[in-house]
Amino acid sequence: MATIEERLQILKMIEEGKISASEGADLLRALDQDKPGETAVPLKGASKPRWFRVRVTDLTQGRNKVSVNIPIGLVNVGIKMGARFIPEDDNAEFQQVMEAIRAGQQGKVFDYTNEEDGERVEIFVE
Repeated sequence: MATIEERLQILKMIEEGKISASEGADLLRALDQDKPGETAVPLKGASKPRWFRVRVTDLTQGRNKVSVNIPIGLVNVGIKMGARFIPEDDNAEFQQVMEAIRAGQQGKVFDYTNEEDGERVEIFVE
């Protein structure tokens, strides 16, 4: 079952125009679906991850260009919606991130620096 915080995050993304109302409805439905076996068992003593965070930093200014926080329960739905934007040659990195999430890894799961564009992309599971 979705928490109020997760539902409010989705509504905020709709309000800010980050996702469409239709996509928001899909995300809310996905939160309500109870799919046993899809989430990894957390390590002993560790809490279950709750957030998928993406941060894009401008290397020249040292400032965050993008900071997105998504409830972990929505990652699979979000990945399916965003998969159409992933170029074929970047598929290895995508699979690496998905495997880390499925394995229950926490902390930084992806770190990429694009010197040409002056950007650093970091993905965290917390």
